[in-house]
Amino acid sequence: MVATSASPLLLAAAGGGGLLFRQLFDAPTGTFTYLLADVPSGVGVLIDPVFEQHERDLSLIRELGIALVASIDTHAHADHVTGSWLMHEATGCAIALAAAARAENVTQPLQHGDRISFGGRQLEVRSTPGHTDGCVSFVLDDQSMAFSGDALLVRGCGRCDFQQGNAHTLWRSITEQIFSLPDSCLLYPGHDYTGRTVTSVAEEKAFNARLGGSASERDFVGHMENMKLPHPGRIAEALPGNLRSGKPRQEAAEEAWAPLSRSYAGLPELLPGWVAEHLGGLTILDVRSAEEFEGPDGRIAGSQSIPLPELEARRGEISTGKPTVVVCHSGSRSALATQQLLKAGRGQVANLRGGLSRWGDEGYPLESATAS
Repeated sequence: MVATSASPLLLAAAGGGGLLFRQLFDAPTGTFTYLLADVPSGVGVLIDPVFEQHERDLSLIRELGIALVASIDTHAHADHVTGSWLMHEATGCAIALAAAARAENVTQPLQHGDRISFGGRQLEVRSTPGHTDGCVSFVLDDQSMAFSGDALLVRGCGRCDFQQGNAHTLWRSITEQIFSLPDSCLLYPGHDYTGRTVTSVAEEKAFNARLGGSASERDFVGHMENMKLPHPGRIAEALPGNLRSGKPRQEAAEEAWAPLSRSYAGLPELLPGWVAEHLGGLTILDVRSAEEFEGPDGRIAGSQSIPLPELEARRGEISTGKPTVVVCHSGSRSALATQQLLKAGRGQVANLRGGLSRWGDEGYPLESATAS
């Protein structure tokens, strides 16, 4: 999948600059995922995706029109399962991980000094073991930012008491590979549990409680060897899953009732073409006002009218024998209605992406009130 030029949307989303950057968060595991894209080419990479957040991440990538070339992990995590396999299946992107992790299904094994290219930009791979043997950090080509995974956290660092951890090795990794970057380099960690999202080389050199200031290697090792941390709660699930690059043991057997996609806001959506081909098996719920439903803009033939302000009181009128597709003029009010129905326990509900406006623009028929 190769993009040839950036869309105006991607340029605007990047604030008019040449690099789009998004920091995403998985609250249950405190994990940060990072999306970077080269704006002129529209090509991007994803760092440390989380299995359960796959639909969120994929929706963002698709909404921004990014051609993803690689899903990369800083290490084989012990606290969550990577989403790299799912992203590979959805986009065809490479699965990139340190060769030292010895994981299955990796299509781009990484070594120290490798470069991961995305459009006109690159990430330099720096081996930073000590938390695990396979830990790597990624440094942007201009050294303005780096992604340190679990090697270096904000005012902390990764633990060294399992998965080949070694405090002496981690000290050398941080001081030689991360603290050697410019003081102004921004550091983005793999996790944080207190809301801290970014730090810098200068800050960590000065204030990191474990190895900053005047701390010596002896101080650091003494600190790390006496932390007595609890065992990671999900390691029995996460580590085997990550050694398969996030590939499920069995492919999901459940069949969806329709080719649903999810918006970045998390709502299930359907495109007009599929809906038009399956109208006979669907309930089309129009949540515009009664005046709009009877007005000149038209409506989908056979649709049911329940204005959005009346939906909560009247949702019992909606047939449960067919899946429900919710519509309005643009897809905005119907998105809210879809959310309300899902919260009320309706299972087979989706929003019509782009609403009746997109439906008409794509050439699908709208009937007028007089014609009906």
